[in-house]
Amino acid sequence: MDISKHKQYISVKDNSVSKENFELYRDESLDLLITYPQPKEEELGKYYESDDYISHTDGKRSMFEKSYHFVKGIALKNKLQLINDLQKEKGKLLDIGAGTGEFLMVAKENGWQTTGIEPSDKARNIALKKGVFLADSLADLEDHSFDVISMWHVLEHVPNLENQIKELKRLLKPTGTILIAVPNFNSYDAKYYKEFWAAYDVPRHLWHFSKTAIEKLFDKQNMNLEDIKPMWFDSFYVSLLSEKYKTGKMNFISGFFIGLISNVSGLFKKEFSSHIYVLKNK
Repeated sequence: MDISKHKQYISVKDNSVSKENFELYRDESLDLLITYPQPKEEELGKYYESDDYISHTDGKRSMFEKSYHFVKGIALKNKLQLINDLQKEKGKLLDIGAGTGEFLMVAKENGWQTTGIEPSDKARNIALKKGVFLADSLADLEDHSFDVISMWHVLEHVPNLENQIKELKRLLKPTGTILIAVPNFNSYDAKYYKEFWAAYDVPRHLWHFSKTAIEKLFDKQNMNLEDIKPMWFDSFYVSLLSEKYKTGKMNFISGFFIGLISNVSGLFKKEFSSHIYVLKNK
């Protein structure tokens, strides 16, 4: 990757696994941040090897993890309701980066024909025990075969961004819907915590998106950004982790307060901690 044409934005530490330092560069034409250096694909796995990587486990060891999974249950219902509102007839759903399979399980129980993709062996094994179907790769799936494709906090992890978006386009039915959830570095909590903002999560997060970046990247594949939804709970979760990275402890009161301010700010500036982007073919 030729990073020389982009401006350096901020230096960020991997606070959760490797403790290594990385740089974020800004592609001003897209309003996109790029993690540098980006680990080679064969090396990425080691940056996920932690019991604290909560999306790859069903662990409830602490009050924080218990709270995470409680809120996650509410979020799953909200995601399912959003999909049902967008696609009135239940059909085939693909969840890329399915984690431990909770969303696939909820959608399947609601009448959707579900398929998942999950590269982590640890998360994949947990998901399979729940009775959901996981394909080996996107290449195994037929063109224009899905009514809904979801990526819940996954696009930021994908090494080849352009190819991934092309694959989404290939797999989606002409009348289908794509839902992409990603953090937003233009949010209040991102600007408040700066290099300690937990949602930078380098180097697992290779890309850091704005609303402009999502719109322009998908427009290149002749797809239209139909709507943007806030993810209300994310500001609290991210702020709590950011407090830990900044001060060495959770600071529940401060984290909750900053998360609340971020959501209130989002109501006025339309820049929330994380967004769900609703995309369709033009």
